[in-house]
Amino acid sequence: MRYAFILTIIALLELFSMGAALSLQWWLQPWIGSTTTSVAVWIGVFLITHVLLLLSITKLLANSYRWMSGWMLVMHFIMLTAVATGVIYGGFWLLIPLLDSTIDHSEMIAIGLRTFALLFFIALFVYSLYSAYIPVVRELSITIHKPLKNPLRIAVASDLHLGRLFGNKAIERLRIMLSKHQADILLMPGDIMDDNTQAFNTYNMKDSLAKLVASLPYGVYATLGNHDLYGHEQPISDSLRAAGVQLLNDEVTHLNHQGEVVWLMGRFDNHKHQRVATSELLAQVTSAEPVILLDHRPSAILEHSQLPIDLQVSGHTHNGQIFPVNFIVNAINRLGYGYEAIGEGHFVVSSGYGFWGIPFRLGSRSEIWIINLIGTNIGTQI
Repeated sequence: MRYAFILTIIALLELFSMGAALSLQWWLQPWIGSTTTSVAVWIGVFLITHVLLLLSITKLLANSYRWMSGWMLVMHFIMLTAVATGVIYGGFWLLIPLLDSTIDHSEMIAIGLRTFALLFFIALFVYSLYSAYIPVVRELSITIHKPLKNPLRIAVASDLHLGRLFGNKAIERLRIMLSKHQADILLMPGDIMDDNTQAFNTYNMKDSLAKLVASLPYGVYATLGNHDLYGHEQPISDSLRAAGVQLLNDEVTHLNHQGEVVWLMGRFDNHKHQRVATSELLAQVTSAEPVILLDHRPSAILEHSQLPIDLQVSGHTHNGQIFPVNFIVNAINRLGYGYEAIGEGHFVVSSGYGFWGIPFRLGSRSEIWIINLIGTNIGTQI
C-alpha cells in the first residue's frame, strides 16, 4: 500500500510537471526566441521537480515535504490558470464575429490572455492564503432526544497543526472568536500539533494555549490525531496537559452542565492500532444522558450512527484543502465534510482551523464550528 501511494505521487508529479511546462511555454511564447529557450523551460520544470523529489526521499533537506508540496501547488495553480485562460479564449472566439473583421485582433487577444493569466495566478495565491489564515465561523443548532434543559454551546476546532507557520497569533484569534460567540467549551478532535513539539516550545505557545483554556467555562477537551502520534505522542500529550487541555485518549469523562450530566468520549486516531473500541467507551457512560464523541477521522460514522452517540465531531479530511481534492474526500467518505444527521446521531466533520504542510486552501476554508446543543424539552430541531 505504501509503495502504491509513493508511485501514485511520483506519477502525479510527472503529470503536473508536463502540464506546468506546457502552460509556461505558452505564456512565455512571445518572449521565447528559439527552440533552445523552449526546451530550457521543460528542463527547468522537470529539474526542479526531480531535485525536490530526491531531497524528499533522502531527507537531505529540512522540511523537504513543505518544499515539495509548495512546488506541486505552484504547478497546480499554473495548470488551473491555463484552464481558466482557455475558457476565456473560447469566449473570445464567440465574440470574434462581432468585431471589425478589417482589424487583426490576434495580438490584442494574445496580450490580454497573458495579462489575465498572470493576474489569475496571483489571485489564486492571495485567495488561498486568505482562506488558510482567516477562519470562518459556522454556526449550527441541533436537538437531541435526551434531556438538556439549558443549551450547551460547543466550539469545535480540529487540525490546528500548531507549528512554525501557525502558532500564537492563531491561538489568540481563536480565543477572541470563542469569547465573541460565548462558547462554553472547546473540542479539538486531533492533529493539534504539526508532528512534534519543537515549534510549540520554541515559540512558547503553552502560555497562549493556557490563556485559551482559562477563557472557557468548561475549558478545552482534545483527542490525538495521526500527526500527534508520529513518534512524539508523549511530549505532545505532556505539553497539552501542561497548558490545561484535558486529553481524552480512549477515555471517558463528564461535565456537570447546570446540574445535568453531559458525557464526553475521546478516541485515539486509528493510526494507533490498539485503540479501544467505541462500544467499550460507551459501556462507561449513562446512554440516557447526552453523549459526545471526539474521533479524529470520520471513518466510523456509519457504525457510530447505530450507537447511542448524540454528537460526533471529527476532522482529518481538511475538506481536501486544495481543489479538486475536496471532491475525492467526499467521494471516499460517508461524510467527508460538513454536518449531517445520520441514524441515531449528529455528525460534524470540520475542514480544520489550521492547515497541513503549506498555508494554502483552495476549495476549503479555515473554520471553527459553534454548535448549540439543545435537549428535547426545549426548542425544535433545525
